[in-house]
Amino acid sequence: MTGAVLTFLGAAGTVTGSKFLYEEEGQRYLADCGMFQGEAVWRRRNWDDFPIAPDTLRAVVLTHAHLDHCGYLPALVRQGFRGPVICSESTAAVAAIVLRDAAHLQEEDAVHARAGGYSRHDPPLPLFDTADAERAIALFRPAATDERTHLPAGATVSLHRAGHILGSTFAVLERHGHRLLISGDLGRQTHPLLLPPVAPPAVDTIVIESTYGNRKHAPLDRERLGRLITATAHRDGVTLIPAFAVDRTAIVLHTLAGLARDGLIPRMPVYVDSPMAPAALDVYRIAIEEKSPELRADLISDGDPFDPGDLRLVHSAEESQRINNPGHPCIIVSASGMATGGRVLHHLRHQLPDPRNTVLLTGFQVPGTRGRSLLDGARSVKIHGRYVPVRAHVLDLPEFSAHADSDELISWLASAPEPPETVYVVHGEPDARQTLVERISIELDWLAVAPQHLERVRLW
Repeated sequence: MTGAVLTFLGAAGTVTGSKFLYEEEGQRYLADCGMFQGEAVWRRRNWDDFPIAPDTLRAVVLTHAHLDHCGYLPALVRQGFRGPVICSESTAAVAAIVLRDAAHLQEEDAVHARAGGYSRHDPPLPLFDTADAERAIALFRPAATDERTHLPAGATVSLHRAGHILGSTFAVLERHGHRLLISGDLGRQTHPLLLPPVAPPAVDTIVIESTYGNRKHAPLDRERLGRLITATAHRDGVTLIPAFAVDRTAIVLHTLAGLARDGLIPRMPVYVDSPMAPAALDVYRIAIEEKSPELRADLISDGDPFDPGDLRLVHSAEESQRINNPGHPCIIVSASGMATGGRVLHHLRHQLPDPRNTVLLTGFQVPGTRGRSLLDGARSVKIHGRYVPVRAHVLDLPEFSAHADSDELISWLASAPEPPETVYVVHGEPDARQTLVERISIELDWLAVAPQHLERVRLW
């Protein structure tokens, strides 16, 4: 296939693993470098050799620091990539935290698998290790937003505010006058901490996410949330909130602080148990102190917007173990948000069997994850090789999602100054992708396509 070619190496046919390979005249660039998560058929793809020699990539562009957009980078480096990684300054700061934590979890999971004898590999090995993560972090080249950054071999990229998490952007790759937009994940108009995405510029091709392509978000019912947490406290129970350490924990704490301030929940300890959550919160606090243009004006004020009144950051494994059986009503916020790994697994193992407790799911749960199993009503889940009964109350709070919904995605596209030639809809479950394709086709009268995994298309 001649000309400029785009290959969908991830997030096509599934919600995770975002990787988009742009090739032209022998030059190769990768937009996003995410890990596959969820169902085993996708997770196993993380172990496949990269489809091209990684050392032939001229650069990688990261839209943001979530694992399904940046988490494969250490594995790419392990296989030989040595080029620059272009991203926003805040993405560089947050992604460094994410990759170090991911490497630690990879190493820890290998140890658990070796001890429990439940791995298919002999001996169990991590996908990448801490040394790989550090080599990847050393390649970060932070770029200013809304300005063109020159890439090797004649291409440029500009990054623009996406409003999904701190530092998140959409990327516009340009070469020989042609422009390709990669949306990354787009944020909501009502994100409690961040300003919404800026409008897209005129481009030839758009690759857009569709996580909530078939759904509309309801506003957060603060009174209902307050009642749920209060009822759990009155049962002497624990409210466990699986939440990603990056952004989601900040949103949850900001919400809890508001509920406490308004008397909608009783005063109780709020434990944040994730090794990287304190560091991620510090990045937010620095952004607040520096009055980052990403942040909503009302967030930049006196006081700590993330303290519900009795905030307790859990640092060591010993502290984490002590709150497995706290002996008093409390709230535990712990990563990961889809219960795929991390300290939240230990808390789920202890809290799920007790009907006094409540588990609040605060965002999209990818099929094949423990979070999705809980959301779908599983009576038991497997944790570290053993099944655990589910007797706790499990409740879904999709209002916490930081993804744009279907209406917001359409509105964002419609704000472009002119129609692109083609829109490729990715990063969504089949119904979400197809629904968004149909809406784009009918409401905007644009050509929209849902590509398949590893499909190659000519751009121009």
